[in-house]
Amino acid sequence: MYYVYILHSQKDGQLYTGYTPDLKSRKKSHDSGFVTATKYRRPLILIHYEAYLVESDAKRREMYLKGGNGKKDIERMLEDYFKKNPWKK
Repeated sequence: MYYVYILHSQKDGQLYTGYTPDLKSRKKSHDSGFVTATKYRRPLILIHYEAYLVESDAKRREMYLKGGNGKKDIERMLEDYFKKNPWKK
């Protein structure tokens, strides 16, 4: 199983999107500061994830969510969350 996930930085309000075969371990890596892209943006909240059977499907979804239309989809999917927790774009 492969997971596409979205983290929200409580420090700067920005999002981080990634994919991994082990979601729990990857989240721990982010929380411990072992991921360069999010090291100085902690604390991070896991706000969304999706599961895929094939790695290429997960990678394709990750790339889509990082793009313009994907970001619009994220905003629509998590509209109520972002009302209470602003997303700095």
